[in-house]
Amino acid sequence: MPTPIYYHFQQHFNVPARKAFEWCTTYTPRDHALMGVKDVSRKIENITDRTVILTDTFNIGADNQIEKQKLVQIYPEILFWTSTHLNGPAKHSQFIYMITAGAVDDSYLDFTGLLLDYRDEKMSEADAAKLAEKACKDDAGSWVLLAEAMEQELR
Repeated sequence: MPTPIYYHFQQHFNVPARKAFEWCTTYTPRDHALMGVKDVSRKIENITDRTVILTDTFNIGADNQIEKQKLVQIYPEILFWTSTHLNGPAKHSQFIYMITAGAVDDSYLDFTGLLLDYRDEKMSEADAAKLAEKACKDDAGSWVLLAEAMEQELR
């Protein structure tokens, strides 16, 4: 059985909430490059106007690849979306995103993650806490870069 790893963070955007939401949920093949991730390709399959399947292929060596497929469900009326891993090393993990308006023309991303870790079925609470801290730091760092890219594009 996998170990569930829960974590949460917020990211500030110097962009109004609706614009931030639209930018975040318009998927492109360059998304990983904006996060500083190299050697990855992205296929985007729009199932409906609110349902997307993202297939990311990571090249991790000469002849080695990892594919992660995610089901994204978008709720534009409440500035909310989910991303559920369908396969890959974090299969069945789910991530929840919500944009809220700030005081003026700014907004916040409220991120909640459930990472299912399949590597160690008997992970200690201390190791799970370390993994949660690392996952949070990594994902929050990616969103810092995405916030910078968003603000540059939308200024």
